[in-house]
Amino acid sequence: MPSPVIFKPSLLTDYLKLIRGVNLVLVGFTQYLTAIFLVSERQSWSVIFLNQGFFLLVSATIMITSAGYLINDYYDVKIDYVNKPERVLVGKKLKRRWVIAGHTLLNIAAIATGFYLSVKIGLIFFASAFLLWLYSNQLKRLPFVGNLAIALLTGTTLLLVAEYFNERTYIIACYAVFAAFITLIREIIKDMEDMKGDEKFGCKTLPIVFGVATTKRILYLISTTFLITVVILIHTLSFYLPIFLGISLLGLNYAVFQADTIKGFQRLSTYCKIIMLLGVMSMIWI
Repeated sequence: MPSPVIFKPSLLTDYLKLIRGVNLVLVGFTQYLTAIFLVSERQSWSVIFLNQGFFLLVSATIMITSAGYLINDYYDVKIDYVNKPERVLVGKKLKRRWVIAGHTLLNIAAIATGFYLSVKIGLIFFASAFLLWLYSNQLKRLPFVGNLAIALLTGTTLLLVAEYFNERTYIIACYAVFAAFITLIREIIKDMEDMKGDEKFGCKTLPIVFGVATTKRILYLISTTFLITVVILIHTLSFYLPIFLGISLLGLNYAVFQADTIKGFQRLSTYCKIIMLLGVMSMIWI
């Protein structure tokens, strides 16, 4: 008599690590926060929470994001063994074929859900899934292009909320721009953090092609453009957000200037996450 299959909680833990469970919660939280505070002028909170279509939209967004993490780690096993060997799960704790199967199933489910909601949303999810695959397979190994792709996809998670409700599109687009810029900065910082493994396997990221010093100057330029863009977009909507952003970016640029170790770049990446979270939370006061 065959022995029964015993479920191992560690497998679920490993899977949640692979798909960045905490990040997925933040994606869903951000979309709901956007709907509640930037859309619900005409709809009560309870209507937002009970809206089955919006729940499907958020679920599909999370599925697409999960699939992106899976395919990224699938392609990056060798690089991760150099940069973050303790975090490698693909091929060690989770079989490669199950990772690629999970990626495929999540994408199919998300795209099908998107088309169920509307043709336009379905096409956005299809394009996002393709871009995430292309990023993992090719774009992330090129200077700036991969960084920009992830930044655009991050902004798209907010634009989907505007597309679904078709309300207050402008202010939601402003926050999408905010999310895209801070993500772009964070992705470039992560490239500086991961230089050792990326260079070993032939990646041509900004710090590898131009050096760390020049990459830092590019970050200063992007952050300045970021601040100017936000001021132009929302100066009539909020007086305090540009001031908060300006102070935050000054602190970030100073930290970028000081950073010269992997741990230093890791702290910068965390700092970007904090700016993103605080920026999203500012929706409460808009």
